[in-house]
Amino acid sequence: MSQTVIFVDDEEELRKAGAQTLMLADLPADVFGRADDALAKVSRSYAGVLVTDIRMPERDGLWLMRQVLEIDPEFPVILVTGHGDVALAVQSMREGAYDFIEKPYAPARLVSTVQHALEKRRLTLENRSLKREVGGRDKLEARLIGRSDTVVALRKKVRAIAATDADVLITGPTGAGKDLVARALHDLSERGRHPFVHINCAALPADLVETELFGHEAGAFAGALRARYGKFEHARQGTVFLDEIDSLPVSVQAKLLHAIQNREVSRLGSNDPIALDIRILAAVKTDLTAAVAEGSFRADLLYRLNVVTVDVPSLLERRDDIASLFLNLAAQAAVRYSKPMPEVPAQILAQLATQDWPGNVRELRNAADRFVLGLDPIASPQAGPVRTTLAQAVAAHEKSLIMATLTAHEGRLKPTYEALGLSRKALYEKMQKHGITKTDAES
Repeated sequence: MSQTVIFVDDEEELRKAGAQTLMLADLPADVFGRADDALAKVSRSYAGVLVTDIRMPERDGLWLMRQVLEIDPEFPVILVTGHGDVALAVQSMREGAYDFIEKPYAPARLVSTVQHALEKRRLTLENRSLKREVGGRDKLEARLIGRSDTVVALRKKVRAIAATDADVLITGPTGAGKDLVARALHDLSERGRHPFVHINCAALPADLVETELFGHEAGAFAGALRARYGKFEHARQGTVFLDEIDSLPVSVQAKLLHAIQNREVSRLGSNDPIALDIRILAAVKTDLTAAVAEGSFRADLLYRLNVVTVDVPSLLERRDDIASLFLNLAAQAAVRYSKPMPEVPAQILAQLATQDWPGNVRELRNAADRFVLGLDPIASPQAGPVRTTLAQAVAAHEKSLIMATLTAHEGRLKPTYEALGLSRKALYEKMQKHGITKTDAES
């Protein structure tokens, strides 16, 4: 982590002396003569510290300190004071300043104070990072539930991408959870405190697509009585999620490409560009490469969106997760409908794991809702995937039944082997044969 000192003094000779002192101590410094210029460098993620003179024309060091502490109350601010300002500096420490140095100061005093402040800043940022990682892991595993290899890999990729500001194309079949992935990418990022604007492109009225996305000025068209923000402007500093982006008309795709490339929009009826600080996430359930070949999607827009791709697996690709996922969805439904959580027999969980679920998680959620409400215990089993041999079919059923029974008993082995009518040794052998661990059922 690169640590840089922001050094502010309106007197050029003192700036040069301070910079030289820090440089000789191998402490990189950005030097400024005005408080406003220094403030532009500060952020919650900035790894360095601030050293500022108190007495400066225009905006003084106390103003700068207060602005910095509004951005980050834990940002170390070291004040440089004249003899007559010591009482003021002491009061400033009560307001949040890290320390103060009285002029004239020895170079060693400046270096020592800065080094201690940098260490404090390093520890602060490391603690925040650890809290985000632990909290993010908990939140992500609560959203993207499952122990299968495909879901574990998906969560790993989401965590890695969330930490960046890269645009992301999310692919996957209907109902697989692309919206959950988009929301997780936003919430686990630095933009998580800012708006998440979900735009269902397929639901936008054809004649209002541009004004919904980019806004309009008063008088831009009949009925436009006042200016209106578009959804892109509403998402400033946050994330825009373009769901079913392949549904947008080709005529709008050109303007969308411009907005994404340049991070700016112009409202309908205006030529004035409006700068945007946003991240773009887009989701599709179709093959965009095929859409490009057909002429229904712009190739340049695809290349611009496809910086990073996240593929959300279908339930068929994660059968081992179906039992634990159903239990979780049923528990959510019980809370939502103020109903007691019904017991789900292992046989039903095993049955669920053999079904196809063409609607994926969305269809499974509907089944869980009906189960909790007592309207439709479980849909009739659908034809599972074609097996090449009887042995494969038996093995798949055995594995799903063991997984479902383990899940139903929260990973406890004794009630599991008793429910299955097996000895403890026999259960261990079958779990080893199918590559099942206790943790697979502890979602």
